[in-house]
Amino acid sequence: MTVTSYIVLVVAAIPGIYYLLALYSAARFFWSWKRTSPSTDFTPPISCLKPIRGLDLDAYENYASFCRQDYPEYEILFCVDADDPALPVLEKLVQDFPERRIRLLFGSGRSAINDKIARLVRLVSEAQYDLLVITDGDIRVRPDYLRSVAASFRDPKVGGATCLYVSTKETSLIQELQSIGMISDFFAGILVAWQLDGVKFTFGQTIVTRRQNIAAFGGYEAIENRPADDLRVGRLIAELGYEVKLLPYVVQTVADFASLSDLFYKRVRWMTVMRLMRPWGHFGLIFTWGLPWALVAIAIHPSMAVALGYLGSYALLRVAMTWLIGVWGMKQRGLWKKMLLIPLWDAMACIIWLISFGRKSIRWRGVEYFIREGILVPVAPKAGS
Repeated sequence: MTVTSYIVLVVAAIPGIYYLLALYSAARFFWSWKRTSPSTDFTPPISCLKPIRGLDLDAYENYASFCRQDYPEYEILFCVDADDPALPVLEKLVQDFPERRIRLLFGSGRSAINDKIARLVRLVSEAQYDLLVITDGDIRVRPDYLRSVAASFRDPKVGGATCLYVSTKETSLIQELQSIGMISDFFAGILVAWQLDGVKFTFGQTIVTRRQNIAAFGGYEAIENRPADDLRVGRLIAELGYEVKLLPYVVQTVADFASLSDLFYKRVRWMTVMRLMRPWGHFGLIFTWGLPWALVAIAIHPSMAVALGYLGSYALLRVAMTWLIGVWGMKQRGLWKKMLLIPLWDAMACIIWLISFGRKSIRWRGVEYFIREGILVPVAPKAGS
């Protein structure tokens, strides 16, 4: 072999190092929580804030799960338009749970590119309590949810918290592909980030923080025209000097991918946003794609030893990562039968990553936007259109 061939083979082994780091990070994260039993008797009053737009699948069950909390004092605020199809479901919720303090707010009263954030501006201002639990409309939780997410705030150094999440159920191959991708790929990267740099992000599936922390970074008004608002909230809280906790608690979100194109376009948008926000970190993903590098190694030196070494190591480590995160850590059942989808996900994710370098704009809710200095700017229509 030539020197170049040796160099390529060495580079092709780097994803294996990343996979080992992911395994170590996941093991350390989940073990650190398993060996501690955080008390759930810290129960400050909570305002649950839910910006609603449109009628999600199983919306009533999602909303009702927040009404069944084993928690002494909390309120639930929904912000919705008066003509939204979700309104009848919310009105039924109020009737079915008269013992719960549920308030319906109509409209944000603001004009913003991101109307979800505009609704959160009003929700935060209307909330009665200091501790805020912010969740998307398609989230479903267990009765111990509020006790679990509030526990970390006993420590005044904690300024934010977020949760892992999985689909309620998958009804198609596309939804199973999305689920295995989240557990084997996305959460693996998240746990590596936790290990190397701490938690400087939150997920829209759960954001827990105090009202004064939101006010300290300028309120939701400061980010209502910015992409990746949920991740940004965690970063802003961390920049205030607070600790942001990634909790092992798993919430459920309703799978909403009807087709491969839905999944593809959403992922392209997400990866494009990440490239424009963190260009060097996005480029660094090149060293995390084990499958294409294994194929490159085989092409450079086609031998049984190289094929078994690279593809065998890839398969073993990816399955181990998925088991450790999904089965041992997140207690998900039925993952073994989905593991055959891991190479398909990895191939698709790598292609989407490559495509993202050719994108200068993103399509969000039917409108094209540039991202300039972190701000969403509508793409001007062409002359004569």
